[in-house]
Amino acid sequence: MENNASDRSRVIFGNPQPERVCRRAQRSRDGYARRFGDDSAVSYPVRLEHNPQLGPLLGVKNVVVGAGLQDTPAEFDREKGIIVGNIRMGFGHYRIAMAMASCAHALGFQPYWMDLNSYPQTTATKVISAQNDLYSLGSRLSRKSSLFNRLVWEPLNYEGFKKLSYNAADQKNAELMAPVFRNIPRDIPLIATHVWPAQAALHAGMQYVVNAIPDNWPMALHLAEGSLHTVQTHAAYQGYRVLSGMDGKRVLRPMPEHALACTGHYVDDEIVSNIASDCAARTSRKMSGAPLRFLLSIGGAGAQREIFAAVLKHLRPAIGGGKAAVFVNLGDYPAVWDYLCREVPGLGGAARTHFNDWEDTRSFCREALEGTVEGVHVFSHENIFEAVYTTNLLMRCCDVLVTKPSELSFYPVPKLFIPRIGGHEQWGAIHSAEIGDGTLECRDIPHVLQMVDLLLHEDTILMDFLENIVKNQISGIYDGAYWAVRLAMGMRQTGGETA
Repeated sequence: MENNASDRSRVIFGNPQPERVCRRAQRSRDGYARRFGDDSAVSYPVRLEHNPQLGPLLGVKNVVVGAGLQDTPAEFDREKGIIVGNIRMGFGHYRIAMAMASCAHALGFQPYWMDLNSYPQTTATKVISAQNDLYSLGSRLSRKSSLFNRLVWEPLNYEGFKKLSYNAADQKNAELMAPVFRNIPRDIPLIATHVWPAQAALHAGMQYVVNAIPDNWPMALHLAEGSLHTVQTHAAYQGYRVLSGMDGKRVLRPMPEHALACTGHYVDDEIVSNIASDCAARTSRKMSGAPLRFLLSIGGAGAQREIFAAVLKHLRPAIGGGKAAVFVNLGDYPAVWDYLCREVPGLGGAARTHFNDWEDTRSFCREALEGTVEGVHVFSHENIFEAVYTTNLLMRCCDVLVTKPSELSFYPVPKLFIPRIGGHEQWGAIHSAEIGDGTLECRDIPHVLQMVDLLLHEDTILMDFLENIVKNQISGIYDGAYWAVRLAMGMRQTGGETA
């Protein structure tokens, strides 16, 4: 198996790394190898399976990798096939992957879903799961302890992940993830919605790799040299092009022009293609005095529940008076519902729950697009695809999405931003406020509730959001996932000059 990891770790876009950084990166890789093993000599069979949740909606097939599978080579569509490489780390990277699969399907291609965190026999999944557990713990601790957040979590997310030295370690660790690609055809284009699948694919010799960068704050964490990097904003493009601040004040050699592209926001076809009608429905509801629909989306770490409890408690009079309705997606964290019921007296008896019933969830969302909705509706699904995609379905029939400024910052729905988790997220809210489809980050509960009242009792802010979303669509701001797919498929025609 081809392995250029040493070069990618030691020299990043022409910028040599100090020997101490290279030694630390090697120690990181060796530590994971001792802990989880090194399966670089293993040839894992590959199988394609129908995805029962996303298959009917997006035409997705799962790429299954692991020992014990039938050793017959999987029959990939070598002409129209495109792999969406991702990991389950919170919900954000899964949601972006769904957007890529959706747009690939809409453009007539065959999307294959390859989750490197779903192969428990492999070293790749063991390494990713260990790091995912650490990140989830940090996210939760950052909400519980302001001291931990200020001294550890914010600096790590804002500056630690920004450094080229961090990328060097990731590149070495990704060597351990490459074996899952051994029996994947190397000429099938791949879009990675997390950097590790991009790095692992390149170490394994995959020829046409697009690395879809999720954040609006340039960080070396997201670099996968040899891939075509895509970003969602022009500010991110400038920051990545010059590797801004990735080695203190040092002026670095820039990324080559052909290694970077600004595509616009990564959004699903079914959301983008219905922007005009969905915004018209929101305008009609607001003008007619129908209940304003708030969607509260719990993140993949299950954090920030105290903020959602405060919003629900604050909205109770408006809900009872027919002025507001609330959708709550708990994702795959149903225990959060017990907490909310304890914190908001009477909530449990007044809400309708939609738990682990995918057909009921889909039916509710279809009817809500044109019908009336009252009260509180709570959703939770054990299946990860259903847990994440429920927010996508509810987005179309809500009026305001209440969320931290993460990957949801880039979706074409009016957004109320609650406090971030990690300093890098603030730039999603800044971008959204500047293009006029979301609020500034409301950094504490009183300011969150102030914005709730403005959206509920006045017209100006919400109507401005809706007008701007329609204008943004006309200018192509939300077409990023289509362009990422086109670029990935086009690399094969151009010979993949970035590889």
